[in-house]
Amino acid sequence: MSTPLSSLKILDFSTLLPGPYASMMLADLGAEILRIESPTRPDIVRTLWPQVKGGSATHATLNRSKKSLALNLKYPQAVKIVQQLVGKYDIVLEQFRPGVMKRLGLDYGELRKHNPSLIFCSLTGYGQTGPYRNRAGHDLNYLAISGVSNCSRRKNEPPVPMGIQIADIAGGSYHTVMGILAAVIHRQQTGEGQALDISMSDAMLSMNVFGGANWLAGAPEALPESTWLNGGTFYDYYQTKDERWISVSSLEPQFFAALLNAMKLPETLIQTSFDDLEAQTHLKSILRKRFLERPWSEWETAFADIDACVELVLEFSEVMEHQHFKARGMITDVPTSDGESHKQIASPFKFSICNAEYRHVGAELGEQTETVLKDLGYTKKQIEKFKNDGVCADNKTN
Repeated sequence: MSTPLSSLKILDFSTLLPGPYASMMLADLGAEILRIESPTRPDIVRTLWPQVKGGSATHATLNRSKKSLALNLKYPQAVKIVQQLVGKYDIVLEQFRPGVMKRLGLDYGELRKHNPSLIFCSLTGYGQTGPYRNRAGHDLNYLAISGVSNCSRRKNEPPVPMGIQIADIAGGSYHTVMGILAAVIHRQQTGEGQALDISMSDAMLSMNVFGGANWLAGAPEALPESTWLNGGTFYDYYQTKDERWISVSSLEPQFFAALLNAMKLPETLIQTSFDDLEAQTHLKSILRKRFLERPWSEWETAFADIDACVELVLEFSEVMEHQHFKARGMITDVPTSDGESHKQIASPFKFSICNAEYRHVGAELGEQTETVLKDLGYTKKQIEKFKNDGVCADNKTN
């Protein structure tokens, strides 16, 4: 069965998380991804613990189904190889700071000379323009500068680091995929390639949907615990008798009524106004006390068959054994080079005709170097000279 993106061929210069997660999503949907990696400064993700059969489990997931070509881009011969490759791989994804690809002679202006229909996507923390364009940053910084960290904290308490990289993935990876696919559609319609500038901090700012729209319309700033989304209402987390947690988001009247009924609370509480923060504070106090009366397991039973938008806060070991995610096929087996497989979290995309595919776990550094260069017409003698000169490397010489 065909995959939806099997016609796309992408050169991926990215490392760490945002770019590789984006190209992993594209690879899962069939795109052919060739990673261009440095033989002297390998991706740090390759070193992360735990190591499974000599390779990082994180790397094996983020770079599944991708090929690896190890090139030292400081050599003119390596730059020439990339210029040749853009004739076949007509989408480029890069995650360097602004100006690095230009210094290497591999910027959009140069590479489009070798393929006018090239799509060139640059993913950075702060974008290709603006006073912060050359500033270093990580996920926490993009959440901070976009206002997300401040409005998501409790009053008189510091922001809490998230357990996943929201800005990197939701801001960077997903917007990169959307941008690339939009550019592909544009190219199909017009024949034109183009450059894309994806900024993780821009993306996080754009995700302030309610707070941003309201403030621009003249409403007060969304301070901590001041809105229905950030703890200003009963839409929140509550501790149970055995010190577990429950999420409550029974916003619509029918769900709120079901919540009150399941907890055996007075129906008169359904009249509590969302705009009255004092009344909401009182309601939250009632809910806190009631949830503390029973352990987590009893509340699980109480809400098991009730549509109230109430879910238990699961530990990750519980998530991985959860019946729903098992039924959805969210854990999959990905082949390894020795004929066995690794268990990995699957693609979340479900199609009625096409399926995601998982060809192999992340490749070793430079594993496909020789194959790629042979396909470009280089002889075995030329490839060996490249290796000896430090232009390229493969998994046999690293």
